[in-house]
Amino acid sequence: MYLCTTVAALRCYLRLWQLEQSPIEPEVGLVPTMGALHSGHLALIERARQQNDFVIVSLFVNPLQFGPTEDFQKYPRHLEQDRQLCQEAGVNLIFSPSATELGLSTALESATTIVFPPQSMTSVLCGRSRIGHFQGVATIVTKLLNLIQPTRAYFGQKDAQQLAIIRRLVVDLNIPVEIVSCPTVRESSGLAKSSRNQYLTAEEKEQASVLYRSLRQAEFAFQAGERSSARLIAVTKLELATVQAIEPEYIELVDPTTLMPLQQIEEVGLLALAARLGTTRLIDNIILRNRQPIVAIDGPAGAGKSTVARQVAQALQLLYLDTGAMYRAVTWLVLESGISIEDEPAIAEIVSKCDIQLGMGDEPQAPIRVWIDGQEVTQAIRSLEITSHVSAIAAQTIVRQELVKQQQRWGEKGGIVIEGRDIGTHVFPDAELKIFLTASVQERARRRQKDLKNQGEADLSLEQMQQNLSERDWKDSNRNVAPLRKAPDAIEIQTDGLSIAEVTDRIITLYREKVEGQSSTLAN
Repeated sequence: MYLCTTVAALRCYLRLWQLEQSPIEPEVGLVPTMGALHSGHLALIERARQQNDFVIVSLFVNPLQFGPTEDFQKYPRHLEQDRQLCQEAGVNLIFSPSATELGLSTALESATTIVFPPQSMTSVLCGRSRIGHFQGVATIVTKLLNLIQPTRAYFGQKDAQQLAIIRRLVVDLNIPVEIVSCPTVRESSGLAKSSRNQYLTAEEKEQASVLYRSLRQAEFAFQAGERSSARLIAVTKLELATVQAIEPEYIELVDPTTLMPLQQIEEVGLLALAARLGTTRLIDNIILRNRQPIVAIDGPAGAGKSTVARQVAQALQLLYLDTGAMYRAVTWLVLESGISIEDEPAIAEIVSKCDIQLGMGDEPQAPIRVWIDGQEVTQAIRSLEITSHVSAIAAQTIVRQELVKQQQRWGEKGGIVIEGRDIGTHVFPDAELKIFLTASVQERARRRQKDLKNQGEADLSLEQMQQNLSERDWKDSNRNVAPLRKAPDAIEIQTDGLSIAEVTDRIITLYREKVEGQSSTLAN
């Protein structure tokens, strides 16, 4: 692990490291922190390690985000301890600059360029009492994204307002980075992990657990059918009032993307609160999502994902969303248009304009019907030519970005079964049930050979089929954009020796145990 304290050293290190990786374009994950690392930060680092080739952690107590009466001087600083934690967590580089190194002078307000996100997002929730806080956050995050230019940057859901503002920032400024939200890490009492928890006594920590308990009471009411903002907030206040030492600052229900207040939840709401306990200010939140469950099925080529996903969807009366068909449709359009699969600008042009529609087949076992720009391509996209080129097309950043947008729009209300290579890790990391379906190369080759024979396609030898699948596995696992990886919370099902019906039944059982059982528990 390397420690950089200057911009010059950071840039030099990254340039030399990237030259060593050439011609492969490596993926870099950034975890911005103010130090005083705890298990919440370590969860962000672990997620970054799973999704990237190189992980950078920034340690910088940002003076721009502290108000004149806030705890900048006493904010905990434990550089050596943080270095040790990063070393153990597999971090590749720490960036720990001084304020002067980042161009922040003593006269901060007058001598520093400040980034101003929309006032509608910075003047609400915590922004009412922390004037200038989110401008300070946005300024330093913009600097870090510009200096490091990571593939992804990782933030915790606990700081939901910050997360929404940073997402808006990268969209408005066209910064080419994926902002990854990670679930709040909590103590056994439910108290959200925070560096400021160090200020609390043991008794205060126990008292502070009422914050999450209050949010959970609102979640129980929501699961029972309550959608009114006023009533959900009232439920939260009632539980919060059971601890007299807690002084609420706000309890509000807002849209998690725009932070605009909600009168009632139509699809999704962010219930957020802030309170003081002694001299310590604490925040917490919970997402209340009015959608049916999402089942995400990932796995290597030939594992039977499409067939299983279709049958699971039919059995559970959910919509089957065939992502593979979408990528195949784009591949067909590229080849039909005479565009080279290496001409990424031309592919970007065509995929950003195309319209893909999906529909269920005429028979239960029939493949999903696919239209692109009004032309049905259901059969055409299953040819060997499409199969041989689809990985190269799917690996291109713009193709993934455009199709993921469409997939996520379909998933806003849930009620879908979706399969692919990166559904549980990237497209729907909050899916209620994640499955990683796999099988040996030999078994997958045997299945693929049988499918091709049934379709009347060319009869490849089993050895050639195994070689093709091994090459496909390597490409899918090492592609620059969202490589094939098992989500940490996915349930792996090894399907060698299992029939389609047996695999389907197992997933249906897991769904009923994990999803329907959880809903029943919340309702009670």
